Amino acid sequence: MTDLTNPRLIKIKGFLFLVIGIAAAVLLILEQPTVRVGVLLAISIWCFCRFYYFAFYVIQHYVDPNFRFSGLLAFCRYMMRRNNPGSEQDRPKT
Repeated sequence: MTDLTNPRLIKIKGFLFLVIGIAAAVLLILEQPTVRVGVLLAISIWCFCRFYYFAFYVIQHYVDPNFRFSGLLAFCRYMMRRNNPGSEQDRPKT
């Protein structure tokens, strides 16, 4: 699969993510219309947004400015390599 490069399609894709997210949240709240469910859903969304920010902005700008992530899977591979003593990335360069 090729990368999506058409700006119009990228915007449509982003808008569809927004619509799907709103629809899922509304359906969850309609399933269990309690304040508790609404608050837990809001906290969950906020935490996932903060994790995404951490994975792509904080790591690249404050931890390892030379590494560029292509997605969450690349971030997971990066974190596993960084935490694995003796991996190539942790060895001193000679």
